[in-house]
Amino acid sequence: MRAPTPASPAPVSERRFAALGGFVALAALTALCLAWEWRIAPLRPGGSALVLKALPLAAALPGVFRRRLYTFQWASMLVLLYFAEGIVRGMTDPAPADTLGWIEVGLSLAFFGCALAYVAPFKRAARRAKRDAA
Repeated sequence: MRAPTPASPAPVSERRFAALGGFVALAALTALCLAWEWRIAPLRPGGSALVLKALPLAAALPGVFRRRLYTFQWASMLVLLYFAEGIVRGMTDPAPADTLGWIEVGLSLAFFGCALAYVAPFKRAARRAKRDAA
């Protein structure tokens, strides 16, 4: 059995760690969005309709849990919206929402990094296979 070369996909255990980290970060981001807009610091007392912003994240959870590449790809683009919201709300909202905004930024970046780490070896292998077939 050959040792992986720099151009070959990462070992399965490394991808598994990235997938698990992505799932944990996405689940935490979903829980944060729910708690933030429902109880911790809603825009209106008693909760706001912004709690619905957790639905797209919740829709991605099953696919990320099953380690589906396509789900990781679209969820990594989706999470950039939450990154942008976290930056804006972290800089403009009063406490405690500003802290929640920065936590949202951190969780978004954590998921994005894990998604890239999980998907990149597959993309490299596909690119290499396409190049070898040509």
